[in-house]
Amino acid sequence: MIIASWIKESGSLTERLIQSVGQGFRVVVLQQRLGSGYAEERQALGLTRDQQAIIREVALQSNDQPLVLARSIIPQSTLIGADRRLGHLGNQPLGHILFKDPRLTRETLEVCYLRPQSIRADAPGIDPQHPEPLWGRRSLYQLGEGHPLLVAEFFLPSLLDQNRSSS
Repeated sequence: MIIASWIKESGSLTERLIQSVGQGFRVVVLQQRLGSGYAEERQALGLTRDQQAIIREVALQSNDQPLVLARSIIPQSTLIGADRRLGHLGNQPLGHILFKDPRLTRETLEVCYLRPQSIRADAPGIDPQHPEPLWGRRSLYQLGEGHPLLVAEFFLPSLLDQNRSSS
């Protein structure tokens, strides 16, 4: 099953996408804001409702075709010292920084899915009428002791179709 290889990818998803799509890879920031995240995100990060985090949602694309939707939650307590740069990535992929950092460890990897109807109507690559769930994964990382961040990645049908046609 094609989706399983993407979910189980232990390295940088960004690097794998670049290898798969080549020069057309780009990151499109859909939104970035300060907030507290959803209850399950706060719980995974050990945050209280009043603790703030950078919430960043992006589309990982091949040219103008969205392939992956990603949501990162980076607590303010993680954004210290050199790691402040994580709050100012712009269109730079988070994976380019994370997977080059020797302090990075993945604490957990959860398989998850979203129903298209529960995603923002303006999210690229989403058909809210499509009945199939979007499969994905959610990883809790640590950048050294006590510096967590949470990354969820959802694989769009366009990525899976592209992989089927290139197999």
